[in-house]
Amino acid sequence: MTVINESHPEEFILLGFADRSWLELPLFIILLITYPMAMMGNIAIILVSKLDSRLHSPMYFFLTNLSFLDMCYTTSIVPQMLFNLGSSKKTISYLGCIVQLYVFHIMGGTECLLLAIMSFDRYVAICRPLHYTLIMNQRTCLLLVSIMWLTGLIFAFSEATLTLQLPLCGIKKLDHLLCEIPVLIKTACGEKEANELALSLVCIFILAVPLCLILVFYASIGRAVLKIKFSEGRKKAFGTCSSHLIVVSLFYGPAISMYLQPPSSISRDQPKFMALFYAVVTPTLNPFIYTLRNKDVKGALGKLVKKTGNSKW
Repeated sequence: MTVINESHPEEFILLGFADRSWLELPLFIILLITYPMAMMGNIAIILVSKLDSRLHSPMYFFLTNLSFLDMCYTTSIVPQMLFNLGSSKKTISYLGCIVQLYVFHIMGGTECLLLAIMSFDRYVAICRPLHYTLIMNQRTCLLLVSIMWLTGLIFAFSEATLTLQLPLCGIKKLDHLLCEIPVLIKTACGEKEANELALSLVCIFILAVPLCLILVFYASIGRAVLKIKFSEGRKKAFGTCSSHLIVVSLFYGPAISMYLQPPSSISRDQPKFMALFYAVVTPTLNPFIYTLRNKDVKGALGKLVKKTGNSKW
């Protein structure tokens, strides 16, 4: 570790995969390809959900929020990664680190809650179909999304601010690809047990509780679907839920492995690979998961492409 005589340096050196320089060019190319794909895929989801009247429903309202979150999420990570992978100067300013820390965790915490809300929407649609429009009305959807964003903001500001209070003792190098709470806690000097405990408690609320709710909702959905007599009905019900379950698995798996254990016990390379998963895999795959498995979205995308093509002529 490089130590200088200041509590907070003007910039951090993000070591990334500096010890495996042969990885940098392939990673740079992968990110350069997947980042535009992720952005275009999520923008397409937002556009078709807004422009096609058939998709003006709570399910697609929440999906639009998910796409927006993924765009912000990946944008808070990938441009800095591309800059560092393509440059010999692998730095980020202290202010840039703070901004990245807040944005990344606001989006991450909010997405945890959004995935739980989306599972509740599917639960009501399948288990309470006659009351769906009454329960999931516009006011309820806006209230749920407002609570989701507010809780995500509170989580990020409380935990990130608490982390930034830790003394760094002039440590300038971070063995990571971005500024992330567990890595900053692990890097800090002095007493940090209170920060680790606070992070664990907050993550139980923001990660474990929503995941438990998702499992409860899908257990009820599973029982309801098995009672459907017609195979076509069961297939349609499973089809509407399978995309969401895949997205939940892709998101919660890496998040739990990073945040529901003490930062001191995290292995050296684990945060880097999890960051690549956050930045590349999830935001890129989510639009494809929802479009490839959803006839309504595919139909709306086809109409949009056809309309755009006709307008050019």
